[in-house]
Amino acid sequence: MFDNDLLHRFLFDQCDVRGEIVTLSDSYLEVMNNNPYPQGVRELLGEFLAAASLLSSTLKFNGLISLQAKGEGPVSMIMAECSHHRNLRGIVRLQDANDRPQGQGLGELLGKGIMAITIEPEQGERYQGVVPMDSDSLAQCLEHYFYQSEQLKTRLWFAPGERACTGMMLQALPRQLHADEDENRDHWETLGTLAGTVTSDELIELDHETLLYRLFNEYPLRLYEPVKLQFACSCSRERSANALLSLGREEVVELLAEQGGIDIDCQFCNQHYHFDAADVEDLLGDQTIH
Repeated sequence: MFDNDLLHRFLFDQCDVRGEIVTLSDSYLEVMNNNPYPQGVRELLGEFLAAASLLSSTLKFNGLISLQAKGEGPVSMIMAECSHHRNLRGIVRLQDANDRPQGQGLGELLGKGIMAITIEPEQGERYQGVVPMDSDSLAQCLEHYFYQSEQLKTRLWFAPGERACTGMMLQALPRQLHADEDENRDHWETLGTLAGTVTSDELIELDHETLLYRLFNEYPLRLYEPVKLQFACSCSRERSANALLSLGREEVVELLAEQGGIDIDCQFCNQHYHFDAADVEDLLGDQTIH
């Protein structure tokens, strides 16, 4: 039985390689249930959610990390984010809201576009790194990013399914245990070859400890205590009110006059926020609405 909404870190004892593996199920299904998508779109969003979970281990402060791609294909935008509290959410936007795209992978669903990893600390400066979309595989795009931007050899595998999605990552560390460059390279290539034998069914169906032993039983590793993840949306009535204020008084009053009330829906969780005339008047302070 797979590990539900758990992220495990692991470290090989005999070489300078670390890894992570995550399986999402309850959180994955909750994201999908909020916004039903065609199968190919679901699978791609599952990969983005798993990737954001793996990337969240780099957060050493309060904040969040997001992975977002925009393209010219039937999917105009796809995004997943994970906070330091391991709260996950994700969303897909289509070029045509009535469309049901049947493609698969980055190339078919997004076409030409851009991808970015964004780190947003609660305090401090926002950082964004551009990920070249030069492959139809999210795994290969991220591998290229880590090698070019962080000078870290990285391998990733994703397995999205109907009820769960798993992501696994191996990453070469700066030389610590072994100073011999050839020995480090041999270990890295061997571990990558072993990991490459994994099947999608194994990634989704096996618990992490069993899977890692099956793949790497020749390489002793330390498996750290798992981190629990969950779906959680950061929307609130207060944030919705602030979004209204950012529009400016004139536009808010105009919207109220046209509609008799203002409705804001969160596309991540489908939460509905309604502001009537009294709410808007309170929001705008002592500026009377006419």
